[in-house]
Amino acid sequence: MSNEFRNGVAFSIAITAFAFVVIAMVVGDGKQISEPSFEVVDQYKECDVVRYAPDQVAEYKYFLHCEDKQHTSQAADKNRSFEYD
Repeated sequence: MSNEFRNGVAFSIAITAFAFVVIAMVVGDGKQISEPSFEVVDQYKECDVVRYAPDQVAEYKYFLHCEDKQHTSQAADKNRSFEYD
């Protein structure tokens, strides 16, 4: 085999591998990145207990959200997933 032939084969393999890598990066795995979610899970002293779930993390953070309850109580009731007895 000549050097020119080996160089041509090596160059063709390198170009093909590069093309496959670029295609794989463009196509990706098809998974959608979930967005952070906020959910009212309870109520404490006229405030909503809100559970925050950051995207791509297996943990929850909780905080209190207090404001004028006349305007937000109906929306909070729709989002509440459970209540304590």
